[in-house]
Amino acid sequence: MSTLNLHHLRLFRAVARDGTLTGAAQGLNISQSAVSTQIKALEGALGQDLFLRSGRSLILTEAGRIALDHAEEIFRAAEDLSATLKTASAPRQALRIGALATLSRNFQIAFLTPIVGRDDVEVVLRSGSQETLLRGLEALSLDVVLTNLVPARDASSPYLVQRLDEQPVSLIGSPARLPGPEGSIEEVLRTHPLVLPTPETSLRAGFDALADRLGIVPRIAAEADDMAMLRLLAREDAGVAVIPPIVVKDELDAGTLVEFARLDGITEVFCAVTIRRRFPNPLLAEVLGKRAEAGPGAA
Repeated sequence: MSTLNLHHLRLFRAVARDGTLTGAAQGLNISQSAVSTQIKALEGALGQDLFLRSGRSLILTEAGRIALDHAEEIFRAAEDLSATLKTASAPRQALRIGALATLSRNFQIAFLTPIVGRDDVEVVLRSGSQETLLRGLEALSLDVVLTNLVPARDASSPYLVQRLDEQPVSLIGSPARLPGPEGSIEEVLRTHPLVLPTPETSLRAGFDALADRLGIVPRIAAEADDMAMLRLLAREDAGVAVIPPIVVKDELDAGTLVEFARLDGITEVFCAVTIRRRFPNPLLAEVLGKRAEAGPGAA
């Protein structure tokens, strides 16, 4: 077999992703005939047909699917090497972290503790939706994604998920709402307006199951999917909040909010999502290693 031409391989990947010669050529800003000629050259070098024609579309053959898998791995490794060498040649190392926009800020700061403030480290922190952050992780523009939503995984999934922490969830409110010594969780849930996570969150699912077991229909004052907003609503005394204590740690320490009771069986799980890389960022091992040494429950 002749030497594999990476330029041909790059054109092949573009055609496979677009499904047409025309679209791929436009995206690459070269002529359709040039793309067609070079795809044929790649097929000749590999000794296999990579596409089947269906109308104006091109469909990958089995050999084409295998070639695309290898092409993606080749170019991912090249991008990984480029990003790693840029970091290595810089006077300061950079760790690029993506954090779910609704994630607890206190947890994020705790995660960064091993490296924040170091003269040789630059921390780049970006927030966004889970989908956007995972795309950034796959594109190698992020080293790790912090989330409380574990991504779906199957045999072809590139994600590596490390469980960092598990926090309890409590009923938290202003001191004025604190029940008496004989007060129970049921009493709080029946007599106070509640500030709850939105229905699509795992926390809300756990709370709804608890309320159903107790035979309680909660009086909802507010819902939010953002931990920062839940914290603000609790501080403004909109109601008793269902929230992990770590989110309102400063307010609990200051006494402006009080933890009424822990909700047994309901927890918030925090995870770090990475992908397997040939040249992993060494700073990532430092922060993940520190979290592993501290163990679950470390805030």
